[in-house]
Amino acid sequence: ERAWKYGNSKEDIQTSIKVGYSENGMPSYGQIFSQEELDSLTAFILTEIEGKTKEMLLSDNPDFSGLVESNELNFRLETLTDQIDGIPWAIIQLPNGDLLVTERGGKLFRITTENELETIDGVPNVQFTGQGGLLDIEIDPDFGNNGFVYLSYSKRNTQNSSLQTTAVARGKLTGNSLVNVEDIFIALPYHNTTLHYGSRLLFDRTGYLYISVGDRGGRDQYPQALNNQIGKVHRLNTGGSIPNDNLFVGNQNANNSIFAYGIRNPQGLSLHPETGDIWESEHGPQGGDEINILKAGYNYGWPVISYGINYNGTPFTDLTEKEGMEEPVHYWNPSIALCGMDFISGDFYSKWKGDLIVSSLKFQYLHRLKMDGNNVMG
Repeated sequence: ERAWKYGNSKEDIQTSIKVGYSENGMPSYGQIFSQEELDSLTAFILTEIEGKTKEMLLSDNPDFSGLVESNELNFRLETLTDQIDGIPWAIIQLPNGDLLVTERGGKLFRITTENELETIDGVPNVQFTGQGGLLDIEIDPDFGNNGFVYLSYSKRNTQNSSLQTTAVARGKLTGNSLVNVEDIFIALPYHNTTLHYGSRLLFDRTGYLYISVGDRGGRDQYPQALNNQIGKVHRLNTGGSIPNDNLFVGNQNANNSIFAYGIRNPQGLSLHPETGDIWESEHGPQGGDEINILKAGYNYGWPVISYGINYNGTPFTDLTEKEGMEEPVHYWNPSIALCGMDFISGDFYSKWKGDLIVSSLKFQYLHRLKMDGNNVMG
């Protein structure tokens, strides 16, 4: 017969699950299960399970398996689909709960709320070579009314197939098709490498579109010069026109779309949930991956200042700071190959709320930065 140390009422059992008893090895699962799941689990516990093994219970209740214990919070991984061939790169959620997923080879998928995988046609012609391909995806702030979807991708020069660049296309999602697709941004000049496309997309709170573009391997040629769009983050209206209040509007020596410059290979853009500031993650060379807070007109130093070195081990600069150039909020040395990132908001992951999650391409893990305002605590 069972011995109920902490009570056997429905309320007692749910308290045990939600709060836990760490002194007896029972962690808190209050941030893991919804109330509906708690009700189901409680009802299951209160039934007779004598003779059941753990494996049998998990087989009958697969949703209770796969729990991951992490610092301050436990969570569960769920597979939405395992049917995407290739390299899934970016994901965005539609208002109805469906997910749109880019695959770097050039395909766009929808994962429905029933976890069915559907292919969306109408994607622009993608140059899938090197680090290029179909990259980021965003939906318009007014998507519910206009249905606009934005895709960043590597684009071949139609006049010279050896040249590529970063481009952004916009189309209207109708069913499982993108229609009226057109390029609204092409980063000039085209370049002959297949490196450092960058190409993250982000809308700010006022509806302006930000586009990150890597230095395309032209380290000493593009990032510090304002007369090109390479090694920069750009700020545009939704249709691709340039806002009148962009800092470099009217400057004949600068490209008017530039928001920030001196950038190597920006792989992540995220909006701070409280301040509205734009945060950027960036690949360094060997060492020197970094996180920056972007501000209009600021120079982020590449390649004049850096915490990294050349891949052959030789230095290319002895400076990590210089007047007029912004230093990173945080950096990694050695590198972890930063990719996408996002802030934890809302109360579901309450103990992580406000923290920054970044992904590592090199190690294929998620890295949590514990935040205190704009300060990285660990």
